[in-house]
Amino acid sequence: MRALRSIEVCAGAGGQALGLEQAGFLHELLIDIDDHCVRTLQHNRPGWRIVRQDLREVTGSEFSDIDLFAGGLPCPPFSVAGKQLGERDERNLFEDALRIVGQAAPKMVLIENVRGFLGPTFESYRNSLRERFAALGYKVDWRLLNASDFGVSQLRPRVAIVAGQPKYWQFFRFPEARPDRPATVGKVLLDLMAAKGWRGAADWALRANDIAPTIVGGSKKHGGPDLGPTRARAAWETLRVNGKTIAEDAPEPGFEGFPRLTPRMVARLQGFPDDWHFVGRKTQAYKQIGNAFPPPVAKALGLSIAKAIRVAEAEVQFDLAAE
Repeated sequence: MRALRSIEVCAGAGGQALGLEQAGFLHELLIDIDDHCVRTLQHNRPGWRIVRQDLREVTGSEFSDIDLFAGGLPCPPFSVAGKQLGERDERNLFEDALRIVGQAAPKMVLIENVRGFLGPTFESYRNSLRERFAALGYKVDWRLLNASDFGVSQLRPRVAIVAGQPKYWQFFRFPEARPDRPATVGKVLLDLMAAKGWRGAADWALRANDIAPTIVGGSKKHGGPDLGPTRARAAWETLRVNGKTIAEDAPEPGFEGFPRLTPRMVARLQGFPDDWHFVGRKTQAYKQIGNAFPPPVAKALGLSIAKAIRVAEAEVQFDLAAE
C-alpha cells in the first residue's frame, strides 16, 4: 500500500499535521509564517520539510501528485469574537488557498476554521466558495465537528471544509462521533496536578467532573496567558480552575484554592501527546496551543479522507484488472 502524500499551510504548532500523520499521511511540506510555530514543528519532527513563509508567496505548481492539501486558515475573519469581515478581512487567506489548490491539483482538500464560518452572515460567501471549488473541478461540503465527539476532553466546535475531485469525493464520508464520552478534566489532569505533591489534587479531580469548555485566549494578535474573557473564565470556575492566568508549574503540596493550568495541561486537553514540545515561553506556548486543531479530530478526518482515496484507487485497479 503506497503512502499518501500531503502538504499543509498555516500549519501552526502541528495539531492538524500530527493527526494527519497518525492517519497515515506523509507530509511533503509544512508552511507557517510564525517563527515559534515553525520552531515547534522542527523540534518535534526534524525529518519534516518545514518552511517559514507567507502563504501569499507559496506556489502550488511545484507540487505534483499530491493526495491532500490541508490548512488551518486564519480564524479571525469568521470568528464571532472579531468583526466578522470574512472575505474583506486582510487575514482571509481562502483566495490564496484556492489558488494553490488550482495549481497543485490535490486529490482532496481539508481546511479547518471556526464555527462562525457557518453563520448566516457568510451564506453568500459559502455559496461563492462552492462555485469556486466547482470551477476547479472539486465537490465540497463542510461540517461542524465537536472535539468531544472524538475523545477530546473539551467542547471545541470547529468547521471542517472538505473538498475532493469527483472520483474520490464519491467515497468520502465525514467521520462519525465516537459512542463513548471523553474523560473528565479531573481524570485527564490528575497526574499533572499532583506532579509536585499537591495534597488536594485527588479531591480537586473529583470535583472537576466534566469536560472542559472551549479553550480560548490563544489569539496571535490579542490575548495573553489566560483562559479567555470573563465568560470563559466563569466556565472554568465550575471545574474548580482559576482561568485568570496560566501557571508555570503544578501546585505545591500545601496549595489552597482553585489551581491554574500549565501549558502542558492545556495541551493535553487539546489532545496533544505529552511528548509534543512547544517552543517559546509560557505566553507563546499557550498561544500556539490555544490556536491548535485537536489532533484526534484531524486524525478522524484524515482516516476518512485516506479511505476515500484508497477506495477510489482500488476501484481503478479493479477496472484495469477486469480489462
